[in-house]
Parts: sequence; C-alpha cells; structure tokens
Amino acid sequence: MLTNRLRANTCQHLKALLLLMTISLAFLPASQAQNNNVTDKYAGGKKLITGLSKILSPNGVQENFEATLGGTKQWVFVRGQDRNNPIILFVHGGPASPMAPVAWTWQRPVEEYFTMVQYDQRASGKSFLSNDTTNLGATLHIDRYVDDAIELAEQLRQKYHKKKLVLMGHSWGTIIAMRAALKRPDLFYVYIGAGQNINTVDNERVSFEFGLKEAIRRNDTTAIRELQSIAPYPGDQPITRERIIIARKWPQEYGGLAAYRPVPSYFFNAPLLSPEYDKKDVDAIDEGNIFTLGRVIDEFLAVDFKNVTTFPIPVLMFMGRHDYTTPSEPTDAWLKKVKAPYKKGVWFENSSHLMMMEEPGKFLLTLVQDVRPMAVK
Repeated sequence: MLTNRLRANTCQHLKALLLLMTISLAFLPASQAQNNNVTDKYAGGKKLITGLSKILSPNGVQENFEATLGGTKQWVFVRGQDRNNPIILFVHGGPASPMAPVAWTWQRPVEEYFTMVQYDQRASGKSFLSNDTTNLGATLHIDRYVDDAIELAEQLRQKYHKKKLVLMGHSWGTIIAMRAALKRPDLFYVYIGAGQNINTVDNERVSFEFGLKEAIRRNDTTAIRELQSIAPYPGDQPITRERIIIARKWPQEYGGLAAYRPVPSYFFNAPLLSPEYDKKDVDAIDEGNIFTLGRVIDEFLAVDFKNVTTFPIPVLMFMGRHDYTTPSEPTDAWLKKVKAPYKKGVWFENSSHLMMMEEPGKFLLTLVQDVRPMAVK
C-alpha cells in the first residue's frame, strides 16, 4: 500500500491528467477527504434523496443488476416512469467516471419520457468491485468497450421488448457510443453526442489556445508562464503527461469544465449522496480511475472521427458553448460536413461540459421535442 504522501502525489498527477478527457479523478478530493464520514455525515440527505427517487408508478421500472458483457460483470441501472417509453442507453465519460452515482442530480425529469439506462463500464465504479482485476487490465481497449455497449444494447432490447434504442454518449463515452453506432446502426434510432470527441489532438489545441488567450486577458502571469512553457501545444512534440497537466489545468480553471465555475463541487460531491452507491462504491470510483487511465491513454490520444463523412442514423450533437474539456469547435465543424439521414447541432449557451446539470431544462426539452419522436413510431 502506498503511503499517504505518495498516494496524494500520485493522485494529484492523475487528477490533472484525467482532465484531458473529462472529470474522472476530480472525484478524488471529495471522496478522499470525506468518505471516512460518509455513512454518518450524509445518511440523512441520502435517505431523503432515496425516498424522493423511488419510482412508484405501476408501469414504471427501477432495477439494478449485473450484466455479463465481454466476460466481465458490469452494473446496469434502469429507471423510468413507464416501460412503454423509449430507452436511452447512456454511455458515461472518464474513462472510468460512472454517471450512475451522479444521475440523481439531473435524470429524474427525463425518466418521465424515457427509460434511462446507465451502466458502469468495465473497471468503473461498482463494476470495478465486481471483477477480479488480475486479467482485467489487458481487456481495457476501446474496441472492447464498444463491443460491451453493443452487447448491452442487445440484452436491453430483449429484456424490455424494444425494437431499437436511443444511444447517447458523454465525453469519453462519445468515443465508445459513436463507434457502436457506426458498427451496429441497426440497434439504434438515433445517436446523441454530448461533449463529443471528434479528434483528441484538435481538442488539445483548441483547449490550450483558449487557456492562453484567457490567461492573457486576465493578466494571470502564473498561467501565462506555465502555458507558454509548453507552447506551441501540442505542436510537433509528444503529448506527454507533463504537457497535458499544464495544458488542461488552466482552461478548466477558467470554466472549461463547468461554465463560470473554477470547480464544480456540486458534481464532484454528488456520489456521496447517491441512492445507488455506498461508501465502498464511491471509493471504487477512484480505484477504477487509477487502474484504467494508463491503459487507455495511448488509444485515446489517437481518436479521430474526421474521416467519418457519412453517418448511418440520425445524429444530434449537444455542445456546450464554454466547453474546453471536449471543445465544441471540432464537433460543430464535423457536423456541418457529415451526411446523415438527419442531423442537428444543439448549443447550450450557458454550459460547458456538464450541460445535463448546467441547463437541465433545455436538455430535457431537446430530448422530448427532437429525439423522442424518432423513437415513438
């Protein structure tokens, strides 16, 4: 076991590196600082949220179960007020940052119009605890995550008697979900990318340029000095851990993760009140982050969807105007060029990377008005 000091230093570097992809180890400060008291400190609030979240409608569905996907057990969370509603399969970000323990903050209104399915991907959250990790690391490849999502979609269709599903990815999850839609378009009515990653290197460039421009505007001499030390970025140099840490630190400090907020503590602390997670599950978020990151980083940096010029099913892109975690500029450019049966870009003007929590009203209305009709035929 690492000493506290060594673990703290390790987690600090990992946290900064994970900002490259989405929020991931940003869970660390909340969980490490507060988990020792989670049972007592949060029991009252958690009880209230659990009671409020309970689905009582006769035709509703609220169940958690382990699905076997690609030879591993992965936790699935299904919630909806009416089983007849279309299903949204939500593919979370990270890698290894499950949305299930955060969904209570935004998902309940959506459940009136859709059955929402969250799942903890392999080595993520509760799924991390459910599997022997001896050989798990060798399976952490993007293609395997894609096949997991497809396998789950097939199981959900059979279990809930659906012809097709709505597929939605967020951040890292857009890589998995978009590839799943391209590989098996027959399974899905529509694909929604929220905080879509089109090209990782382009994202790095756009994020860095925003950070430096904003630092200069604010006359933030510390940020200017650090950012200029790696310029041009990414340039022709390797995208090393040290360069990533500097490049991502400042854009997110300036609201590139949550608009107008340097630290969205409401998001980081949400798992502590989750009805779906207990203390050991919250701890497992950190453990899964650490286990996963180094094993997928090279494949992540190579992601490039710019050569996808046609899309087989309707596609919507939810884009945060202030998102510099997965910047919206490359997504907007891709969407304008791609040919699809239907396509639409939806701008969330007061959001960054977390539009489902930053603008939940617009998020819900867009799903109901633009997506639901495609799945109710």
